[in-house]
Amino acid sequence: MRISHIVRNTRETAIELTLNIDGEGKRSINTDCGFFNHMLELFAAHSRFDIDVTCKGDSHVDYHHTVEDVGIVLGQALKNALGDKRSINRYGSFLLPMDEALVMVALDISARPYLDYGLDLDERVVGDFDAELGEEFFAAFTREAGLTLHIRQLAGRNTHHLLEAAFKGVARALKEAVAIDEKLNGELPSTKGVL
Repeated sequence: MRISHIVRNTRETAIELTLNIDGEGKRSINTDCGFFNHMLELFAAHSRFDIDVTCKGDSHVDYHHTVEDVGIVLGQALKNALGDKRSINRYGSFLLPMDEALVMVALDISARPYLDYGLDLDERVVGDFDAELGEEFFAAFTREAGLTLHIRQLAGRNTHHLLEAAFKGVARALKEAVAIDEKLNGELPSTKGVL
């Protein structure tokens, strides 16, 4: 089983997270931000990763540190759980429709962090969640996990639907990318011999 457990405490957040990328989509999510909890629950369900995360953050200020720091810890946990990356598919992509929204996700577990975030969100807030925090989450997650990640809006107007499509799409693409390809026989999926 590819599992990682991380505890990270700062003056802004206290986070404990366990990730099992060979899981069943079991999740226990508590970040004090309802919309962000919802996005992480969808992420776990669609990736089939087991995620147990608790975050106590300075939500009396706003949810910025909570969202960014959970992205940091989840990215670190993914990197740790992948280990030496032998036999993984490495690449993943998904085209996710969510009502009127259509979001394309493509990613590479490359150890070269890069985020191309192409969501054009009309609404600034969903519930009490600042919509721009979606990009903050994916930037932190991408950097710490070592992903090249492209998220592209092809259609849509509803901010909730677009963010939900992005989280689900990234989850589905990761499910594909972390899967083991038995034909690789323990090789790294790179002609360079290193990832």
